[in-house]
Amino acid sequence: MHRHGHNFPYAASPRFTPIAANVTGAMHRRSPYGFDLLESCSTCQWRNDTFFCDVKSEALKAFDRLAFANVYPPGALLFAEGEAPRGVFMLCRGVVKLSVASGDGKTLITRIVHAGEALGMSSVLSKLDYRATAETVEPAQVKFIRADDFIRWMDEHAEGWRRACRQLSDECAAADDHLRSLGLSHSAKEKLAHLILTACIESGQETPNGTRVQLLMTHEEMSQRIGTSRETVTRLLKYFRDKKILSIRGSSLTVTNRPALESLVNM
Repeated sequence: MHRHGHNFPYAASPRFTPIAANVTGAMHRRSPYGFDLLESCSTCQWRNDTFFCDVKSEALKAFDRLAFANVYPPGALLFAEGEAPRGVFMLCRGVVKLSVASGDGKTLITRIVHAGEALGMSSVLSKLDYRATAETVEPAQVKFIRADDFIRWMDEHAEGWRRACRQLSDECAAADDHLRSLGLSHSAKEKLAHLILTACIESGQETPNGTRVQLLMTHEEMSQRIGTSRETVTRLLKYFRDKKILSIRGSSLTVTNRPALESLVNM
């Protein structure tokens, strides 16, 4: 697969700096971004019940022996659309955006990935080039496992295949939802309302003033997510503020009138 004629201003194969290749115990080191680098999956404090984090202890220890831990700054490239699949990137902490590019330089953000998910897995399993570009949105810890090691690990631990099926199913559902929003929404206002409501569902925190979410995307990135212009996103956010539907303070957005926002979406 080629890159649709787009010239990417970065190296095709980013260099990995493994912190600990063979981890057997709880090893914590301080990252430059204010959180501990947790090198062992078996003793990780961030583990949750999603996807690969929740496999059995034996499988986690085996994964530790094969994976390399690293911390990335915001804006770091994990892999690029059109590259051969070198391996799978397990997102331990942080947020990553997946995007695709057209030949004329237009970019569409296809999905926002949160901690606990595996990036690049479908390409490794199909042996096809990465279908999107993965870039960190905020400081992130990632564990990288080479393609052959990942396949062997799943063959030796059957629950790995079950977790893979679960994540791939969720990815298909998320893709369907995104296509429905882009294709069936009648206006940019509806698309942006849908994007904000999705963020509320996925990561919103209820407060006395409404549902608060962190703005992990710039206005430009929001426009790339919903297929419109940055100017349109800026204008619509101002409209939502003027209508007392939401408020924005710094990197925090609070939906103060959720029914009004929901009324804009053709669910």
